Amino acid sequence: MKQLDTWDWVSISLYFLLLVGIAIWVIRKKKANTEDYFLAGRNVGWFVVGASIFASNIGSEHVVGLAGTGASNKLPLLIYEVQAWVVLILGWVFLPFYARSGVFTMPEFLEKRFDARSRWVLSIFSIVAYVLTKISVTIYAGGVVVSALLGIDFWTGAIATVLLTGVYTVLGGMRAVVYTETLQAVLLIIGAAVLTFIGLDKVGGWGSMVDTLGPEYFNMWRPATDPDFPWPSLLITSTIVGIWYWCTDQYIVQRALTAQNIKEGRRGTIFGALLKLLPVFLFLIPGVIALTLKMRGELHWENADEAFPVLMSNLLPSGLRGLVAAGLLAALMSSLASVFNSCSTLFTVDIYKKLKPNAPEKKLVRTGQIATVFVVIIGIIWIPIMANISGVLYEYLQSVQSYIAPPITAVFLLGIFYKRINATGAFATLIMGIVVAFLRITLELTKGNFDTDSFLYQLGDMNFLSFGAWFFLFCILFIIVVSHLTKAPDREQIVNLTFGTITEEEKKNNKSSYSWVDIAISVIVVIIVIGVMIFFNGK
Repeated sequence: MKQLDTWDWVSISLYFLLLVGIAIWVIRKKKANTEDYFLAGRNVGWFVVGASIFASNIGSEHVVGLAGTGASNKLPLLIYEVQAWVVLILGWVFLPFYARSGVFTMPEFLEKRFDARSRWVLSIFSIVAYVLTKISVTIYAGGVVVSALLGIDFWTGAIATVLLTGVYTVLGGMRAVVYTETLQAVLLIIGAAVLTFIGLDKVGGWGSMVDTLGPEYFNMWRPATDPDFPWPSLLITSTIVGIWYWCTDQYIVQRALTAQNIKEGRRGTIFGALLKLLPVFLFLIPGVIALTLKMRGELHWENADEAFPVLMSNLLPSGLRGLVAAGLLAALMSSLASVFNSCSTLFTVDIYKKLKPNAPEKKLVRTGQIATVFVVIIGIIWIPIMANISGVLYEYLQSVQSYIAPPITAVFLLGIFYKRINATGAFATLIMGIVVAFLRITLELTKGNFDTDSFLYQLGDMNFLSFGAWFFLFCILFIIVVSHLTKAPDREQIVNLTFGTITEEEKKNNKSSYSWVDIAISVIVVIIVIGVMIFFNGK
């Protein structure tokens, strides 16, 4: 692999100077209150909201993991990337409820819709889930990228990036996160687009790539009997995980809540959905290009997760290589910054403030900063354990999310769509869901100790997509049964928090918050998603 040269370092240095400039500008503007620190003062426009949603989603684990997916015959996982239509559900369905309730966090919304028990469970569970999925995976992918690009060892690269990101997140809060993410989104799109263009030229175009790998390689739809990616389970589980991630997860929703109003927030999600269509072309295809070149003996790597950095260092000219390297570092830092800020928001608003309701604003901001530091340390400790669970990084992420998403998705979806769901049903479903999710992860790691005919072995060995689909169905039935066996919620408590209780005034307000342009662009996004699904059918 080629090392970076002088012009590459000039590109990287310019990126960091620009980043530092934005961070300093933001830190000087910020106020010492919680609304400014955790939600950027709730006055962000649609462009920054959309770019921030995209940048916080596309971390280095996406770039590295998605290219690794393209390079390792796991194309069905592409479906997680064409879920742009689910981002539209956030803006059109969920956001009006969140904005009306005036909440800072998703657990806070559950308290308003149900009771304090659900808030406690979701806030603690979310922080643990961030460490299991987002933080450790992002740091691991960052270590892979930084060590491959800069020629330094994995741990030095991972820890240096974490510390750098931690500094501006701790000092600048959410405002620093969303504005630096806008820069990082632009840089990442330009860098990856250049690499895809040069890579396609190098392999002789799309047709040449299909000739080398065979058309069946480009099929994301496997038969229902496929042991790895049966298409019905893939479609159902990816949608469940998509709704959990895009519509109910603090990490993403917090960006939409920074908007000036519902109109700007919805437009931000529509813009984010448009941007979400890009990863298929910007990250997955370079992985396929890297595999094509490897098959032809023109490129070499040991692990599929190295496909993107190896391709980049071998194909791009001096200076441009540094720009794409900066884009990868940007992806890593934007994801980390987002999850650090979300964790500190959850801890401060949902745990600390509940325990100490009279704490002054400055004290709450300071608590958020300390919480960020702790989360970073725990994430680093978890990396070696995470490396044992699954071969390809992106698949690890999807499998763990398939276990934790069903109960949360069930609670939020039915909470908004079905007014009869009550606090006991929601609380019981969250507790049951957490127990089952951890049982599944434990069984997956220890299934070798059981007889292959036993129920526990079957539960641990069951395809993660099929498990996610059946688990979601069980959660839906569970919450409905428990809610109907207990007292119905009071109408006063749930007014404007479910579709069945929206007042006429709020219906009018919502209608005035969008135009035909918002509807038209949303329809275009859905058409493109369907087009991509049809295109990748191996024919």
